[in-house]
Amino acid sequence: MITTLIFDIGNVLTNFKWEEFIHGFGFPEDTVSRIAKAAMLSKAWYDFDRGVPEEEVLQEFIDNDPGIERELRIMFQDIGGTLEIFDTTIPWLDELKEQGYRRLILSNLSEKTVRECPHALTFLWDHVDGGILSYTVGMVKPDREIYDELIVRYSLVPEECVFLDDREENIATGRSVGFHGIVYRSREEALQELEKLGVKKSSI
Repeated sequence: MITTLIFDIGNVLTNFKWEEFIHGFGFPEDTVSRIAKAAMLSKAWYDFDRGVPEEEVLQEFIDNDPGIERELRIMFQDIGGTLEIFDTTIPWLDELKEQGYRRLILSNLSEKTVRECPHALTFLWDHVDGGILSYTVGMVKPDREIYDELIVRYSLVPEECVFLDDREENIATGRSVGFHGIVYRSREEALQELEKLGVKKSSI
């Protein structure tokens, strides 16, 4: 029996619209691609989510592509436009509570993102029952340690949990610790997969 749903945040409960965010500065397309490779698509972004100090992360971005230092500094000054909450997020989370499920978060997220995207994170923590944001523990998915921490902290029975995440590698680790895993591609598809696992049908 499923008792607990565990949610990633980016591209599950919110739209992580980093490409649109970078384009919003009016940079040339080549520069947008270089910023993405130096920052969002680089190992440095995992360090960012792990809680490495912001100035060190920014320097990592710059070291990845020194030729666009000015543009990287501009982009990183305020990242408030990178996340947008989905309209269905809070109603869905509230419905799951009414149905008797526990709702937890397991997300790679930086302190800067939390600070600068409050408009997109209004479900924390009033509409969930807890969870872990990576920067608070110095660990990131898909490393197993952060999953183990969640299990211990909330006394989880893994076989009673469903983990929803948009990245295959994160789901693979979730399954390795005993969670049921759903690679989140759309809410409609995820709801169908949840029903197959016996989770009550959503009306949202």
